[in-house]
Amino acid sequence: MMTASATSSIDVQIIGGGPVGLACAAWCLQKFPELSLQLIDRNPLNDSELIASDTRGIALSHGSKLLLDTINAWPSDSCAIHSVHVSQVGQFGRALMTREELGQAALGHIVRYRDIHLALRQALRALQPKAPHFSWLHTSPSDLSTPSNARCMVHAEGGLFTQQDWVESGRDYRQSALVGLVEVDNALAHHAWERFTSEGPLALLPSHYGKNTLNMVWCSSPENAERLNGISDADFLRELQAMFGSRLGQFKSIRDRRLYPLGLNYRKEIVQSNEVWIGNAAQALHPVAGQGLNLGLRDAYLLAEQLSDLFSKHPHSSKSRNAIEQALHHYALSRQADRKTTIGITDFLARVFTSPLAPVVAARGAALSLLQWLPPLKTRLARQMMFGRR
Repeated sequence: MMTASATSSIDVQIIGGGPVGLACAAWCLQKFPELSLQLIDRNPLNDSELIASDTRGIALSHGSKLLLDTINAWPSDSCAIHSVHVSQVGQFGRALMTREELGQAALGHIVRYRDIHLALRQALRALQPKAPHFSWLHTSPSDLSTPSNARCMVHAEGGLFTQQDWVESGRDYRQSALVGLVEVDNALAHHAWERFTSEGPLALLPSHYGKNTLNMVWCSSPENAERLNGISDADFLRELQAMFGSRLGQFKSIRDRRLYPLGLNYRKEIVQSNEVWIGNAAQALHPVAGQGLNLGLRDAYLLAEQLSDLFSKHPHSSKSRNAIEQALHHYALSRQADRKTTIGITDFLARVFTSPLAPVVAARGAALSLLQWLPPLKTRLARQMMFGRR
């Protein structure tokens, strides 16, 4: 293990030891074990704090699972989504998506954030013995005693919307997500629900705790979310029942309620000279359709492809600043379509499904009905959510 001051002769430095930074490091080393790579991870070496940390369920697309399988980083505890029901509260229009329509094993998966984090740590540790020029520093970037002179710097330390110290483009949705685990009478196995309310989406997603325990993500105004977080369990369940309806029978319990402010923040340019931004450091999205981490993992995978190809196939010319800048430029061009499409869809859904205007409400219902009765359109949208746009 190198000291925090040893930053010389590094080809690639990745700043950020969250899932996207870990995945990028693992894919780089899997593709080119001889790469001179340094990972700056503010999390401690020991996993004990992470084991006791964030247990919220997050959605990962089936495309993300296929990518993570390539480095044996898929968590053992996960729950597959086989179908998704989309509707709006009190209005007409619905759409149902199934895995059979797409010919896939699953539409997506629900995993705990801490489980994906730990699985990626284990995957990187498994690659470490065969990577002689890899160093993993457990420290904050600000604690490094000397500035980095890495040939390429990858910024993967994004954080949540309200934690980010940069604001370039985007919007504050004036929404907060209230997350928790709810127990119901009679859920459908491997089935996810997305209900659009007048203040934001309400999602009920499978969990690995059993068929009748669901991950809840309820988006509403900050004031209403704060109120919902503070009322008694019995009062909360009554309001949730009234908002969602009786499709799952009675809502029986709620636990682990937590609030997350929501917004969109994205960089117009993700490359500057020899530096590149990926994951939440490049774009922080609204959780509707669960695209944030999936987009970040695609960032990490394609950047690792670009960097490993550069340093393995062109060992001498790759040391030049010009070669690195050119490679990053190609990477940025390759990500334009996927980033633009995913950010656009997420932002559109977050805004249009909360408008109270009668014409917009009618258009939403018509759009959901159209989606249901035009399978090619539904398939195209689902594939974008699953695999992104290459």
